Amino acid sequence: MDKKYKLNSRPKLKSPCLLAAWPGISNVALIVATYLARKLEFKELAEIDSPSFFDPIGVLVKDGVVEEPQFPQNRFYYLKNKQDNDIILFIGEDQPSAKSYELANLILDVGQRFGVKKIYTFAAALTRIHHSEQPRAWAVGTNPQVANELVERGLSGSGNLQISGLNGLLLGVAKERNIDGVCLLGEVPSYASRLQNPMAALVIVQILSKLLQLEVDISELEQIASEAKQHVSQIAAEAMEDYIDYFTEPIWESGEDDDDDLDNDDDDDNEEASNN
Repeated sequence: MDKKYKLNSRPKLKSPCLLAAWPGISNVALIVATYLARKLEFKELAEIDSPSFFDPIGVLVKDGVVEEPQFPQNRFYYLKNKQDNDIILFIGEDQPSAKSYELANLILDVGQRFGVKKIYTFAAALTRIHHSEQPRAWAVGTNPQVANELVERGLSGSGNLQISGLNGLLLGVAKERNIDGVCLLGEVPSYASRLQNPMAALVIVQILSKLLQLEVDISELEQIASEAKQHVSQIAAEAMEDYIDYFTEPIWESGEDDDDDLDNDDDDDNEEASNN
């Protein structure tokens, strides 16, 4: 297994937890992870040999010259936290079409090599929330004890659901290894699942900061979330205008048709009366 990843450093970490994220619905998980990576002083830890898990399906051509196959990056970073626990952050740029279970096990191999006892993943929770509403955050755990601890911290359980992709699968593999795991889910409107949702990511970052006692400047993400909300509102307004134009008829046009029908009815009545 060692040949499938390369260590860039060998730090001594103190009770680290592992945060992991891949692209998913509304890109919530990746927004959370990349924002933390930019705002905190993470250092490179290791990287996975991507060709072991990804098969390129084509190449790029620039100025008539074919380039070498490109693979998504899968990297680990670490943070020496000021509190009692350090942090390992894994960011995968893409999810493999196969070997996801093997990849999840490899990620946990690296985590356990540094003493990881708990993992966190992130995801979107599709609900009937309106895009103008403040999204809530839900949480699930890999065992009843973890789930109860989350409830005690004021986080709502989400009942029955399915967490797709590696953002969910990693939790299942952690459960097989008796590693505690948590998934934080931010609410996303069902009708906007194809749009990036920094509003949901912001809620997760706020909660994660409290859980791990992280000092994170969220002002930039707040600005991004505000702009995204305005953008979604604009898209919704334009969609409503298109709906109205397509499915409705101006009242004056409707009135003209009605008048024509009335005139025709009067002519028919007069014709019938003359014949009689």
